[in-house]
Amino acid sequence: MVALRIALRYLFSKKSHNAVNAISIISVVGIALASLAIVCILSVFNGFSDLALRQASVLSPDLLIEPVAGKVMVGSDSLCGIVRGVRGVVLAEPVVEERALAISGARQMPVRLKGVTERYGQMTDIDRVVKEDGTFLLHDSIAGDVAALGVGVALGLEARPSLLSRVELYVPRRIGRINPANPAASFRADTLLVGGVFQTEQAESDADLVIAGIDVVRQLLEYDDEATGIEVKVDGRDDGAVLSEIKYLLGSGYVVRDRVEQQEEAFRMIAVEKWVTFCMLAFILMIASFNVVSTLSMLVIEKDDDARTLFALGASSGVVTRIFMIEGWLISFLGGVLGVVVGAILCIAQEWFGFIRLGGDHEMMTTDVYPVRLDMLDLCAVLGLVAVVGFVVSSLTAVFAKSRFLRQVDFVA
Repeated sequence: MVALRIALRYLFSKKSHNAVNAISIISVVGIALASLAIVCILSVFNGFSDLALRQASVLSPDLLIEPVAGKVMVGSDSLCGIVRGVRGVVLAEPVVEERALAISGARQMPVRLKGVTERYGQMTDIDRVVKEDGTFLLHDSIAGDVAALGVGVALGLEARPSLLSRVELYVPRRIGRINPANPAASFRADTLLVGGVFQTEQAESDADLVIAGIDVVRQLLEYDDEATGIEVKVDGRDDGAVLSEIKYLLGSGYVVRDRVEQQEEAFRMIAVEKWVTFCMLAFILMIASFNVVSTLSMLVIEKDDDARTLFALGASSGVVTRIFMIEGWLISFLGGVLGVVVGAILCIAQEWFGFIRLGGDHEMMTTDVYPVRLDMLDLCAVLGLVAVVGFVVSSLTAVFAKSRFLRQVDFVA
């Protein structure tokens, strides 16, 4: 307690040499700036993670059910009935996905064909991302079956929504023998009207996705009631509780994923980048903290007379060591708290007012400001890092203080 009171007095009292005061201020400011930078950068990563989740929610369902083994699940219609009985489930619809070859005129490209039901517009926000020159339809009373193309597919095939624009889809036959003399007979084909073009700002959806009616895709793939997955929409109830209940009902033969797990690789990459950046900034913070060594070293020299007085009053070398160790830790922690508070204020201001904007054409962007989200876990991690680095740095200086104190004792003796 005595060591803490003396350290606090040293921290806030004016030093006899102005250089010590200046170096102390520089130490606090350096640690504060490093802490501020860590808080702001981690918050920006959180903001981009939230932005990616919002973008994923355009075509990704709240929950996705897939088989653990194999590619398709048999009896998907009955499974949908079971899932619809779960409290909190609004919709449960089968989907079929497969690779196909799309041809339009003289152009062709491989695509990811997805068959959905008529309720797909209620399951996702696809109506919001369909371009103005088309609408999301699965069937037209005059033209017949309709397909919606991702913007990458539309550009690659030079196809636009029109009564004259059609796309041919080819998939390998699943049933029957292949005739080497007639390779074309090894494929099943269907022709669909281009009814709309959508753009989600997600590369995996925009680049090669084609959406059509599930009956059309099942017929093309020679399926009956099979599905590659079941998409589930949940009401305001906790998604985790619904997910757990569905897992319990369906058993171990099926895996249920939420939106984050559906985009697991993308979010894992964001998390890895975030914490790699944290480690790099932690190294910068550690370098900035070495200014504390200079401050404490000069303070130890300045307080020689105090060390003699403490010795005369019966203080041991451990008391002096603790004084300067606590002093260094207080300097580091003061700078850390100051940086965290200012960083939190800046992040909250950016979240509310968006005064820092992104460059480029804002009309082509999903957001025109830097997205941020303050996370208490990040603040605790920064404060913990400052405390650990401050303790290590002050411990090194305390060794110097102890050896100098022992020399002072020998001198007095």
